[in-house]
Amino acid sequence: MLARSNTLNLNEFMQGLVKRNPGEIEFHQAVEEVATSIIPFINEHPKYIKNQIFERMTEPDRTIIFRVCWEDDEGHIRTNRGYRVQFNNAIGPYKGGLRFHPSVNLGILKFLGFEQTFKNSLTTLPMGSGKGGADFNPKGKSEREVMRFCQAFMTELSKHIGENVDVPAGDIGVGAREISFMFGQYKRLQNEFTGTLTGKALEFGGSLIRKEATGYGCAYFMEEMLKHQGDSIEGKTCLVSGSGNVAQFAAQKIMQLGGKVITLSDSSGFIHDPDGLNEEKLEYIIDLKTNRRGRISEYAEKFKCKFHKDKRPWSLKGDLAFPCATQNEIELEDAKHLVKNGFKALSEGANMPTTHEAVSALLKAKIIFAPGKAANAGGVAVSGLEMTQNSIRLAWQREELEERLKTIMHDIHQQCIDYGTEKDHIDYVKGANLAGFVKVADAMVAYGVI
Repeated sequence: MLARSNTLNLNEFMQGLVKRNPGEIEFHQAVEEVATSIIPFINEHPKYIKNQIFERMTEPDRTIIFRVCWEDDEGHIRTNRGYRVQFNNAIGPYKGGLRFHPSVNLGILKFLGFEQTFKNSLTTLPMGSGKGGADFNPKGKSEREVMRFCQAFMTELSKHIGENVDVPAGDIGVGAREISFMFGQYKRLQNEFTGTLTGKALEFGGSLIRKEATGYGCAYFMEEMLKHQGDSIEGKTCLVSGSGNVAQFAAQKIMQLGGKVITLSDSSGFIHDPDGLNEEKLEYIIDLKTNRRGRISEYAEKFKCKFHKDKRPWSLKGDLAFPCATQNEIELEDAKHLVKNGFKALSEGANMPTTHEAVSALLKAKIIFAPGKAANAGGVAVSGLEMTQNSIRLAWQREELEERLKTIMHDIHQQCIDYGTEKDHIDYVKGANLAGFVKVADAMVAYGVI
């Protein structure tokens, strides 16, 4: 009988993970980022090695893949692939968004589900982790086509979810419209009205500030980090990427906290508005992206500022960075620009928007860096609050919800300090990883071998 090693080796662990999950590059990246912080801690606590906790934590509880057939407006039959990765339910029902985008594949959803394990743990709410979606693109589709797709998607997904089992939410390509179509189909199939989806409209169980929550939380986390340094967002020049919900409401809260937002972006490029956004300009962006589904270049035309085609904003000068678009949008060269231009801090609004090499460069330069699992946890936190409101058949007021969100972001920040304080600085990456890990790991140990 072979003796089991009493230590975990990072390189050997990653080699095994890559071998078991070939081609899933984003998943490998997410696990390695966490493993770098977690493995030294695990090696100091034999109970986690004895129970193979990290090995179990990097393997989803189950992965569901299914065909989605629907009919377009011309009567043609279309086929897409749907997914639900139920990653870990050690501390609560599976919880995480659904993404509709042509780039959706198993590796991306596993990376998102794995990250969600730590993010949901950090919120202090009883939520496990999951992620799902389809390689369907809502852009360019009619309202009826989106409805038919959502209904076909939910017809299969409904077999695997429930308010005490798995509670999906929205993500890229899945907003209030898509959630509404899916919730209607779920209600029809199950003949029950329960809080099985979050991100619903207010008329049927949704929560106030849900669409604002991720962006607001990202800004609140930045404010917490700066406050800990005796500073604040007030008077700072801020670069924000993206122009969807997260970017819109991160920008709004930054402005309310006294910051100046000079950039927004989409897949076509970014705008640079040296005068900064204001409420009128932000309302234009919200209408442009939510109602008209237009391009960010239209903002540049209307407000007479520069549009940088096919580029990202990270070479501009400023004080604070808020990547709120998509994964791996800040690469090593972008990080070098941020360091050269003297940026003080970065708060990730998107999931894993900074590459591993870029994170290393930012940390080496002592730029205060907030990983997404901490900084963008506000969205899933308010989803959790929506679940609570659904369960008790009550709806809280906006002021109470925003105060609860601020408290949750403050508590996440405190957890990062507790686990990430070094001699001369706070390693927020290490702090978030360790704090998120311990709660889930201890629950898994308590359950025994399951």
